[in-house]
Formats: sequence, structure tokens, C-alpha cells
Amino acid sequence: MKITILGCGLRTPLLLSGLLNTGRLPDEIVLYDSDSAQSALMGTLGRATAPDSPTRLRVAGTPQDAIDGSDYVLCAIRPAGMSARARDERIALDHGYAGQETVGPAGAAMAWRTMPAVLGYARLIESLAPSAWLINFTNPAGLVTQAVQSTSSVKTIGICDTPAELFYRVSLSLGADLSRVRCDYFGLNHLGFIRRVEVDGEDRTESLLEDDQRLRGLYPAGLFPPELIREIGLIPTEYVFFYLRPDAARANQLKVGKTRGEELLTMNGNLYAELSTITREEGTAAGLRRYARYLNHRNASYFRLEGDGKSAFADEAPDWDPFAAVTGYHRIAVDTIQALSGAAPAEIVLNVANRGALPTLLDSDVVEVNCAVNRNSIVRAPAAAVPRQVFGLIESTKAFERSLIRASLSRSAYQLQWALAQHPLIRDWDVAGRLAEAFSLRA
Repeated sequence: MKITILGCGLRTPLLLSGLLNTGRLPDEIVLYDSDSAQSALMGTLGRATAPDSPTRLRVAGTPQDAIDGSDYVLCAIRPAGMSARARDERIALDHGYAGQETVGPAGAAMAWRTMPAVLGYARLIESLAPSAWLINFTNPAGLVTQAVQSTSSVKTIGICDTPAELFYRVSLSLGADLSRVRCDYFGLNHLGFIRRVEVDGEDRTESLLEDDQRLRGLYPAGLFPPELIREIGLIPTEYVFFYLRPDAARANQLKVGKTRGEELLTMNGNLYAELSTITREEGTAAGLRRYARYLNHRNASYFRLEGDGKSAFADEAPDWDPFAAVTGYHRIAVDTIQALSGAAPAEIVLNVANRGALPTLLDSDVVEVNCAVNRNSIVRAPAAAVPRQVFGLIESTKAFERSLIRASLSRSAYQLQWALAQHPLIRDWDVAGRLAEAFSLRA
């Protein structure tokens, strides 16, 4: 089994740790990034988590070499880097919107910049690894996955750790082991909801919805008043905050004076150079300790800015082992590959073509739903209509996604403006034009 990782950012060692310590080990893992030194550093740190693994790990000099003959291609690229995210989010904030790289105007800008790059890799997979699965982590994950599916023959799914993290928090709130909990989940990526919670087959949804303390404990910050969750009768993922409380998100960003992207840009700083120096001079164990401190700082500050108006630098980072986390980026990727290979069948929330799973949406729409995965087989959960209370929000967001993909393929300025105008957080033709100009998307 050959696994290719496209885009070797700061979560790559986590991913490598998962892949190198899994039950069915790949024969080879190949890393590719436009910055080969960064790929090598991330590979060194990842390898250090499993020094005795027989898996071959190497850095490729070209995407063709990385992809050729691969069985699974994990795509986690960020065109133009974190500085582009920070710029996108600042432009959105200055134009009256919360700055968030997957939602709203900044999400549209990231998708516009990212889709052509991912589609280029998809064309390479078609010719060099036609039987491979493209597992997309690149944000906005659902939109990018739909762009690939609508233009390519590559077997493509999107993955995100947000639903799994919410499921884990549900299990903690109910005092039940995660293996005993099942959540009926539906929606779009970063616009998803739990409609039913079961523990050992018993419906616990109402008892959860009625408990203010448990509802507040589901999120890393004060995102949703319990009465809001009870009113919609669904448990939203954290990113729904940007749709249901956009003014609160923006107000908290203005209070801190930064967006998350700007804070991450500061947090990352010279981290790659620092990790390289420490690893070279003090050894990989020291490099991993510095890397773990970074991850703990980053993870502990998740949503604190938008939800609580609190800077990422306000508190000390906890001393956790990020490699031992029950959920996260590396867990969902490993679980998906293990299930698709037949080594460990599982129920996983995936971004897949709808094909009737949510009957009110088009069959070709990529949706985020529970799937039974086993040896190259993906079976969606039984069809269920989108509840009326969130149907309009989901349909309008999907209409924006469809239009943005069409505009990206045509590179039409007016199709782009119309796509932005359809977004439920924008809904204005003239504003959409000004945003397109501000983001330099017409170029």
C-alpha cells in the first residue's frame, strides 16, 4: 500500500504518527510539498513517533513522483500559506463580516484560490494512479470535494474531524464511552447537525437538549445559548456559529483586534525554523516536545477568539500528549483508510455525493453524512429529509457552492459575483462585487 500526502503543513507529524502506528501498515508513505525542506522536517518528526515502523517514508521532488502508483492520496494543501488566510479574514472583517477561512466571504476566497490547485492534482491522479482514492482534507472540504467530483473521474471523498469531535463531546456529556454512542448526523461540511443521539440504542436526544450544562459542555467556547439549540431541536457543529451568530463572531474578533488567521500567523512565526534548529542540534525528541507545545497552544485556543472574545495568547497551553488524542485530524484519516482498505470497517461521517441521502438536495451535491465504509465501499445512512428549520440555510449555502464551482471553472467575473451574492451571509449583488474586487478574485 502506498499513501501520498500532498501538503506537509504543521499537522503532518500527527498524521504520520497515526499512519505509522496503525494496525495495517502502509508499505510506503510519500510526502510532497512545494517546500521540500518543510516536507523533510515534518517527515523527520513524524517518523520519530514510530522509529521501528517498517514503512518506507520519503520526500518526493515532484507531485508526479509522489502520486505515481499511489493507493490513497491525502490532500491537505494551503495555496499561498497562512498569510493568505490572514489576509482573507482581515478583508472579510473590514467589510462587515466575521473572518473565517471556510465560512462566508473569506471561505469563498479560499475556495477560489484552492480549487484549481486541487483539480490539477486530480488530473495527475487520473493518469498516474487511476485506482487511487483522493481523500480531501483541503478546506473548504465539502466544496473542494464537490469541485473534484464534478470534473474528474477520481474516486473522491472529503473528511473533517469536526463531527467526530462533537460526537466525542456528546459522549463525555452523557458519561458514556464513545463506542456506546451513535449520533445521527447530516448537513454540509462546517454546516452540520446531530438530529438524534443514542446510547446503547436508547434515544437520549431529549434529555441532552433539556440540560443546559451538558449543552454548554459540547463546545470549546460559549457559542450557542442552550435555548437556541432547543429551539432548532438539533445539535449544531461549532462552525454553525458563523451562520447563526455572525454578529457575535465579528464583535469578538473586533474586541481582540485579530482574526484567527492573524493569531495563527503570529503563533506559527518562525516555528519551522525553530523546529529545524532544535531537531538538528538537540535531536528529534526535543523537536517533538516543542512541536507538542505548539499543538497544545493551538488546540487549547480553538474558537476562544470568536466564541469568547479571548486571545490565543491569554492563557498558558496545557501539558497534554496530542498524539494520544481520541479524536482529531490524524484519527479520522487513519480510520478512513483502514475502513476503505478492509482492515477495519467503520461508520464514519464523510463528505460524499448525496445520491439520495438528503432527498431535498441534488444527487450530485456533496453532503456530510454518516457512512458505513468497508473495502472500497461506501454506503450512506438511510435517506432522511433535511429538517425544515435548517433546510433554507443548507439549500442556500449549497446553491452558493454550486455557483462558485461553475464560476471557478469558467473564471467568469459575473458568475463569481452571482455566486457570492447567493451566499446566505452576503445576499447582495453590489456587495458581492465589492468583495470580489477586495479579494482580487477577478484577476
